[in-house]
Amino acid sequence: MGNQLRDTRRLVIGTMPRTLFYLLTLCTCLSQVACNPLVNSFAFHPDDTYVVPTDALPAETREVYFDTEDGVHIQALHLRNPSSETITIFFHGNAGNIFHRLADFQRLRKLGTSVLAVSYRGYAKSEGSPSEAGIYSDAKAAFKYVTGPLGYPPSRIFVLGRSIGSTAAADLAQDKAIAGLILVSPLSSAKEQAEAMGLGFATSLVGNAFDNMGKMSRLKAPLLVIHGTRDEVIPIAMGRTVHAVAPGEKFFHPINGAGHNDLSGKFAREYWGIILAFFEYISKNRTG
Repeated sequence: MGNQLRDTRRLVIGTMPRTLFYLLTLCTCLSQVACNPLVNSFAFHPDDTYVVPTDALPAETREVYFDTEDGVHIQALHLRNPSSETITIFFHGNAGNIFHRLADFQRLRKLGTSVLAVSYRGYAKSEGSPSEAGIYSDAKAAFKYVTGPLGYPPSRIFVLGRSIGSTAAADLAQDKAIAGLILVSPLSSAKEQAEAMGLGFATSLVGNAFDNMGKMSRLKAPLLVIHGTRDEVIPIAMGRTVHAVAPGEKFFHPINGAGHNDLSGKFAREYWGIILAFFEYISKNRTG
């Protein structure tokens, strides 16, 4: 991929005070211990009020629904690219919902892939209430839908997760021979997030919550990590750690000067360019 890949919400998390986000992230980490329902109610920030009418969705975009193993009805947006043989399952950041990210989904589609953007339980039109275990179940149901009704083999499926979505993406990608995994601004683990917040005293409480780092050992697909050098929500050191511990083929791309929430906007040319380069690299080297 030449020099383009270096091995080395507008409404999203950054719109809330950083200290508040840190506290909410810690609450999410604590979801592995007592008081799960209460903790999860503080940890996730779903929006089920902002909805784009079905007849107002962009061309080639349709709402689809599927059920999880625990019986939750999940909404997603399917952006079909008729000229592409691949699809990218997209897991968004913490606040808002999939309708706030329509521009990003359209931009991704223009790179030459179909897109399935997943609405976590409790977000937009999906049923249920969000939790760490819940979004992992949502991710598995999305993969089953893509390989089943949509008919894509794993080798033609990319998985992309941004911020909190990196946890769903990393969990899903384990042990799967997918085309590639893209993690944008990923955290390494809840323990390291607590330490980065200056809450080292809490690390003994978080267990193995959001253990992206540990899940990398079971990654079979090529990995791309993108992270802003000035990310004050999830420090770039976490992205570097996730990249470092992953086996196999992997690429790390820091975006100089970028923060947590401006990657696809202010730094759009570099951000989308590196994702396109990754797609092209995988396509060129695909064996199946």
